[in-house]
Amino acid sequence: MKNDTLLNRFLFYMNPNDGRYEDLKKGNITRNIAKDLTAGLIVAAVAIPLAMGFAMASGLRPEQGIVGGAIAGLFGALFGGSKYQVYGPTAAFIPVIAGLMAVYNHSFLVLASGIAGIILMLSALFRIGRVVERVPHSIVVGFTIGIAIVIAFSQIGEVLGSKEKVGYGIIDQLRFLYNNIPSANIFAVLMTAITFIFCKIFLKMSSFIPGPLIALAFGFIAGQTFWADKNLILIADKYGSIPTDFFVITPPLLPESWTSKVIFDLFYFAFAIYIVAAIESLLCSRMADRVANNKGIPYNPNKELWGQGMVNLFTPLFNGFPHTGALARTSVNIRLGAVSPLSGIAKFVFKLSLAAFLAAYLEKVPMACIGGILLYVASGMVKMKEIKQVTSSTRYHIALMSYTAVMVPVSGFMTAVVSAIMIYVITYRFFEKRKEVVLADEALAIEAP
Repeated sequence: MKNDTLLNRFLFYMNPNDGRYEDLKKGNITRNIAKDLTAGLIVAAVAIPLAMGFAMASGLRPEQGIVGGAIAGLFGALFGGSKYQVYGPTAAFIPVIAGLMAVYNHSFLVLASGIAGIILMLSALFRIGRVVERVPHSIVVGFTIGIAIVIAFSQIGEVLGSKEKVGYGIIDQLRFLYNNIPSANIFAVLMTAITFIFCKIFLKMSSFIPGPLIALAFGFIAGQTFWADKNLILIADKYGSIPTDFFVITPPLLPESWTSKVIFDLFYFAFAIYIVAAIESLLCSRMADRVANNKGIPYNPNKELWGQGMVNLFTPLFNGFPHTGALARTSVNIRLGAVSPLSGIAKFVFKLSLAAFLAAYLEKVPMACIGGILLYVASGMVKMKEIKQVTSSTRYHIALMSYTAVMVPVSGFMTAVVSAIMIYVITYRFFEKRKEVVLADEALAIEAP
């Protein structure tokens, strides 16, 4: 960029028409627009049940996931750095938000997310995007595995059809599982299994079939007809009716007492939101260019951080919560033929419209159905190809991956990831030099007569 000053960067980041719409003009413009609109509609249909599930797993209400995903999709499409990326609630945020909501309220979350948003925007202005991308793949795979474990165990109560509160820690969850298996509602377990299978089969059959939405439809029909008397817990039983006045402003509220613990927690959660949003959005943007075989303008990591800052500054204000680039929904968006951020803007319109129309039905879906969708999400997070990629490298990176995967459910996301990154920074030079010596010795041994 010519005359690369802070002011020029700011003006560039605030310009939605930044070249990412270039592929709309290639070939038949009408057909390309139709592709983006179709992708936006189907991704919206897939995203509604996922957003509800992520919100409830995070200790929030289902409609907060719906409106949050829509608002994030709009801001991300307008100000992000990727042509194809879909923005919304993601599994990586669940342990962070659930940990905050277990102690504080939504206004505190709005404040923490706002601070994270400002840090993300400053990171963009000072071009830290490339630095964040240097987090090693082994740590990323490790925390993905750990988060998958956290999500799976967080759904134990829904899977067993229990009305009792499940603890947040994995030890409490294992104890709950052991104590409640004998009294499990078999129909809730069956509902979870059927939902999981529906998601798996339909999404594998075609990107045009919104498997999670079909699973919700089955759950609604079953809960209102042939399993109506089986004591299935409905969303309405737990959260009441789903309102359709989506544009509710929730301002950040400062805590009444500024104790050292409150101040520490505020910046702890703000930094956790920053780390998740930065790493996952940049990974997703990079993946999107590769999957779409993008031959035009590549994703801009610093503009992507700016877009993430806008997303996490404004989305929680509209009764939402922190969001980032969503890997699975971005892949679906690309497979459906999306060529520009117009699909993300269309998703905003379609998602709110569909949710308003379906609200009366969504609240009558059994919680076990939501549990099945989240178990499907958890299972899809663990990619054997990525694990094999790490295990085929060095024992050093295998250890990093294993450490992070175990520490996420045991000690929490932030402690696990920050400590893993610190271990990497401290030990990297030693182990890489040692690796070079070993490789040199092996080469000499091969060349020796």
